[in-house]
Amino acid sequence: MVADAPIASTESLAAVAADSTYVSRETPTREEDDPPLAMEAMRAVQILNPSGEVTMPRPDRTRVMCVANQKGGVGKTTTTVNLAVALALHGNRVLVVDLDPQGNASTGLNVPHHTGIPDVYDCLINSVPLAEVAQAVEGIPNLWCVPATIDLAGAEIELVSVVARESRLDRAIAAYPGEFDYVFIDCPPSLGLLTVNALVAAQEVLIPIQCEYYALEGLNQLINNINLVRQHLNPKLDVSTILLTMYDRRTRLADAVEQDVRNHFGDKVLQAVIPRNVRVSEAPSYGQSVMTYDPGSRGATSYFEAAQEIAERGVKEPVGRNA
Repeated sequence: MVADAPIASTESLAAVAADSTYVSRETPTREEDDPPLAMEAMRAVQILNPSGEVTMPRPDRTRVMCVANQKGGVGKTTTTVNLAVALALHGNRVLVVDLDPQGNASTGLNVPHHTGIPDVYDCLINSVPLAEVAQAVEGIPNLWCVPATIDLAGAEIELVSVVARESRLDRAIAAYPGEFDYVFIDCPPSLGLLTVNALVAAQEVLIPIQCEYYALEGLNQLINNINLVRQHLNPKLDVSTILLTMYDRRTRLADAVEQDVRNHFGDKVLQAVIPRNVRVSEAPSYGQSVMTYDPGSRGATSYFEAAQEIAERGVKEPVGRNA
């Protein structure tokens, strides 16, 4: 259960933000920014796992995680794509459900999602089986994606009159004939019926939080909505994971946001932190995750560590659809 106490206001960070000249840690040396080629190559081999061994533990039951935050631009889609690829490369069977009408997760996985392609809209509105819509992700074994097309933009309105509108996605996932270790649902940056469907279908919520001034604005409302869904629609729902993204270690502001979040959410916050990294931003333009685009980069290493932590937590504290 998430604490109902208010999260520290962004006003408490105002003094930190105003002192923009302060640098909390030493500016990284060139060696830190650009690791030696040998070290980068070792990281790349570890992340890409060419042997195909199962090096990340697999959960006993399917973990359905929705990646949600009503604030846009905090790294929801980037987090969904890279965690899914990292887990799939290391032996887990993963399904990504793109529930954002912008279809960015589909783009990041290089899955076709133009008009006319069967997508998650067909599952929600027309009850098309998820298995008929899911596409295997090219080049990544054990990874499938249910794409989103622009048709999904109208689903919020169309779902209003549909029977059992809040549980359409839950039923579609439950009816899938295959077995997955992880199902990641990439939510839109809003708290409408699409996000409610994701919250009803999931057991876990992963919230990416940007290490910047406005990061905590609206977070209380998101937590309140999650608590409402838990009370009325999905008693198994839990905010299990908080991931800090876009961390700039040179600024005191990032440190202040991190400390605030860790103080409030405690052990739910992953030790792995995602830094600001140009490779993470470049990868989607090539239809790739940063894990395959530049596996030796700091962005790839950080997401790999986050995926490893999530996998290990799932073994220590098993959760599942039938738990």
